[in-house]
Amino acid sequence: MTIKRVGIVGSGIMGSGIAEVAAKAGFDVVLRSRQQHTADAMIAALEKSLAKQVDKGKLEAADRDATLARVSATSSLGDLADCDLVIESIVEDLATKKELFVELNHIVKDEAILATNTSTLPVIELAMETHRPSQVCGVHFFNPAPMMSLVEIVRPLTASDETIEQVREFATACGKTPVEVKDRAGFIVNALLFPYLNNAVRMLENGTASRDDIDAAMKGGCNFPMGPLALLDLVGLDTSLAILDALYDEFRDPNYAPQPLLRRMVSAGHLGRKSGKGFYDYG
Repeated sequence: MTIKRVGIVGSGIMGSGIAEVAAKAGFDVVLRSRQQHTADAMIAALEKSLAKQVDKGKLEAADRDATLARVSATSSLGDLADCDLVIESIVEDLATKKELFVELNHIVKDEAILATNTSTLPVIELAMETHRPSQVCGVHFFNPAPMMSLVEIVRPLTASDETIEQVREFATACGKTPVEVKDRAGFIVNALLFPYLNNAVRMLENGTASRDDIDAAMKGGCNFPMGPLALLDLVGLDTSLAILDALYDEFRDPNYAPQPLLRRMVSAGHLGRKSGKGFYDYG
């Protein structure tokens, strides 16, 4: 099977970002959101993103028009039936993802690949909700998907070599650098990144240094483009907490135990950029 038509489930930043990447690479894309108005809003966001690229001279107007022509939006899962690859990018909750994979398994054609964009949850548990576990894997794009070059291809125990190779070819065709990783919580990047982010919260909570000085130190001392607390705001504090909880549940390593401040900020609705307030104020 050659992947030509890609379905994307989820109306968030990641879903629209993956859609842009795939459509610019020449794939036909079907965007699905639970409500038609949010699906249409994803198309509007894509139009805005592409228009900015044209204005900056990074994209030809003809390429913008061709990209948009390859994307359609829907509120019906049934419109994904003929997709060769479906990428799930919904809320980072295992039970919710399982329910979706059960539905997709019965809707999407038998030869299609089902993939999850999860950043840390066990892919095997999604694969076993289907009658095609050999055709289920993880395809983890990073935010923002149009800019970040990495894609983690997550191989659960059940995935076939053919599935992994097809997804690798898809990621490469999208201009990304694919890396393969076993199905373990956090995969490569988050398993290494989140102890660092969690320890930055610990340092702030203990009063070792201020927010601004912690971020400035890591930018100036390690040449990172963004400090750890600003990065947590970008990722989303709720998403970050979910990742740390999943890492701790699997490994029981104290470095993965979320700091109390992080949990309290999520309880307060201070989720970072998405809510307008996190470690920084975006109001």
